[in-house]
Amino acid sequence: MTTIKAILFDKDGTLFDYHKTWANWSRAFLLDMAQGDAALARKLGDAVGFEWDFSAFRKDSTLVSHTPNDIAAALLPLLPGASMAGIVTRMSTLSATVPQAEATPLVPLMDELMGRGFTLGVVTNDMERPARAHLREAGIEAAFERIIACDSGFPAKPAPDMLLAFAEMCGLEPGEVLMVGDSAHDMAAARRAGMPRVAVLTGVATRALLEPLADAVLPSVAGLPKWLRAQQPGQCAA
Repeated sequence: MTTIKAILFDKDGTLFDYHKTWANWSRAFLLDMAQGDAALARKLGDAVGFEWDFSAFRKDSTLVSHTPNDIAAALLPLLPGASMAGIVTRMSTLSATVPQAEATPLVPLMDELMGRGFTLGVVTNDMERPARAHLREAGIEAAFERIIACDSGFPAKPAPDMLLAFAEMCGLEPGEVLMVGDSAHDMAAARRAGMPRVAVLTGVATRALLEPLADAVLPSVAGLPKWLRAQQPGQCAA
């Protein structure tokens, strides 16, 4: 494996535990869009792959790894009089203030990785404003050289464009950037970009789904420093 000099993280399901963070928010968001109509909220949930009775996400849920525009497009047919822009704006407003459940204490993790010389970044299918708000609330926004979101001007994952843009911005070859994510979208984007990839199990995807797609599957990002030491013993990235 080429020497890893940078680490690129997905946000939801990777830095933050997806279920603990987003299940209750999804119920509240769908009820908000349904204007309190529980029956309609259930239909909206079904349209985006949310199991209302269990507050859980189906493995193909649009809420999990798609963009706000994708989610809005799935909801729009059930919301006469609504608009794509209105749904996306409401989603962004509501999601920016959601308390994030860290997958592991993130400040010490980022401090350790930066201390070893790694350049860090985030690529997310979320919008930039809420993404930055979540990272700022966790105290780690300043740790990232670049934060690239679905509204940053690049096609969303699983397209590789955001990942390749990060590598170019940092003056690195794609093979020098490790992608860490929780979904098949993350792994597909990294493969298409020519990047090594590590998957974590703090999202919705299972180990069985992720193992064929990743170079390694870890329970969470907490295991990343140990994995890196095993891959590059004694190496401190420039």
